[in-house]
Amino acid sequence: MYRIMIIEDDQAMADVMKKQMEAWGNEAECVRDFQDILSAFTQYDPHLILMDIMLPFFNGYHWCSEIRKISNVPVVFISSASDNMNIVMAMGMGGDDFIPKPVDLDVLMAKVQAVLRRTYDLAGKVPVLEHRGAVLNLNNASLAYNGEQVDLTKNEFRILQTLLESKGKVVSRDTLMTRLWQMDAYVEENTLTVNVTRLRKKLESAGLDNFITTKVGSGYIIQ
Repeated sequence: MYRIMIIEDDQAMADVMKKQMEAWGNEAECVRDFQDILSAFTQYDPHLILMDIMLPFFNGYHWCSEIRKISNVPVVFISSASDNMNIVMAMGMGGDDFIPKPVDLDVLMAKVQAVLRRTYDLAGKVPVLEHRGAVLNLNNASLAYNGEQVDLTKNEFRILQTLLESKGKVVSRDTLMTRLWQMDAYVEENTLTVNVTRLRKKLESAGLDNFITTKVGSGYIIQ
């Protein structure tokens, strides 16, 4: 089952597309707040986005560009402005396909399935870990939150990746040191403490307070 996010300000049309996605066994959610689409995206963590171009406040090109800063999730543009210039611009802004309005639901579903198959069946899930709106990109070892990049060292990235992969579970210090040791010749216990402290400070500076919790005598947890 795939999660489809529908960013379309024509509510009737959005609801029709939602029913079509669900009829084929997918989950679907329609965006209602067009001022803060990025937050809705990070919270829902969709496998694919259906994006109208003409939207309130900011157009679909803007939001596609913002999403591309933190994710490679496929974006299918839908628009009545289906001239060649708009199609070229949609592809250039990071879109994966373009469907003109009025939308034929059978064509829509065929294209959605093709993009999902191409993205996930052949290439695997988009390598991103997300929690509380923070998105860790496993391709380029970057962290993004509220549209801003948080610079991480090699060790900080590996610590955060390990904790996010076990979200909700305590990760022992031994496990973390083993993950770091895979990248370095040797890691002292104090080195782990220093790296976790620095990572926490970076997260707090970005607005992510209490992101990592210490379990005394056990390790660390993201919950």
